[in-house]
Formats: sequence, C-alpha cells, structure tokens
Amino acid sequence: MAKLSILLYPSPIIRKKSAPVTAIDGELQRFIDDMVETMYAAPGMGLAAPQVGALRRVIVLDPSDDRTAHVPIALINPVLVAGEGQIVDEEGCLCIPDLNEPVSRFKHVTVKAYDRNEKEIVLEGADLLARILQHEIDHLDGVLFIDRLSTAKRLLLKRRLRKGAQRSSPS
Repeated sequence: MAKLSILLYPSPIIRKKSAPVTAIDGELQRFIDDMVETMYAAPGMGLAAPQVGALRRVIVLDPSDDRTAHVPIALINPVLVAGEGQIVDEEGCLCIPDLNEPVSRFKHVTVKAYDRNEKEIVLEGADLLARILQHEIDHLDGVLFIDRLSTAKRLLLKRRLRKGAQRSSPS
C-alpha cells in the first residue's frame, strides 16, 4: 500500500465531476487500499478519489469512534437515493485544512453503491455516517462543503482561502 497525496483547495481537479467506475479489478482494489491508508494517515473519516487526483467515483470512509479498530467501508459508484430530516453540524475537509463550518445536511440517507466484491449494496446512515456519505459523494461531483454555506459566508471564505493559498505558494 502507498500513501497518496491529498490535493488542496483551490486545485481545479477537486472541482471536476468524476467518471463512473466500469471495472472492479486488481488495480482498483490496490487504489482503494491506498485511499484507505491515506484516509487513516491524514487522519480523516472519509476520502473521495478526486481528493487524491483520481476522477473516478470511489469513496472510502470509517465513521467509527474507535480510530484503532480500522473497519473501512469502500463504495464504488455511490448514489444518494434518499434523504430526510435536516441537521446542522460542524464539517471540515482534508482538502481545506484548519477550516470547520456549520453545514446543513440530511439527518438520514440511503445510498446505493457497489462494494469491493462487485456486489450492489444499499447503505442506510444517520447522523455522522449520513454526513460523511453526503460529504464524500459531493466530492465526486466537484462540490465542496464550503459550497453548501450561505452566499455571503462562502464569498468571505473563498476570498480568505485564496489569500492563504497565495501566501503559502512558493515565490
């Protein structure tokens, strides 16, 4: 396994829509293993393929409280098929370090996807699991959690993030 590099905002790649996976083969299995290793090393609760520069519809997540248990979930071509209720909670992103903002999301979701064994599955999640699923599926469509904020808050943050990116880039 290999730890992958996580792209940072404002990388244009994280804003692109990902293509569906057409084959679950050995290469994809190794890529998923690398994503899982990267997620735990970050440390994060979820990771989407575009965050590591791959425009394919793959996410990995581990919503468990026990960060030593390591029970990752890999979803291929996930689709949010239902959502209900609303809850606002803090959210952050590995692509935008050191930023957490309150984001409104569905409280309960139903997601259809394929697992690593090419089996179609239906995953239902509430609260934190629902939030992680929505956040990572958004990444597959080039959507970041900051896009879910109010217009005024989003503009203010984007300006601040651009200034931060300019300061941290080599001269």
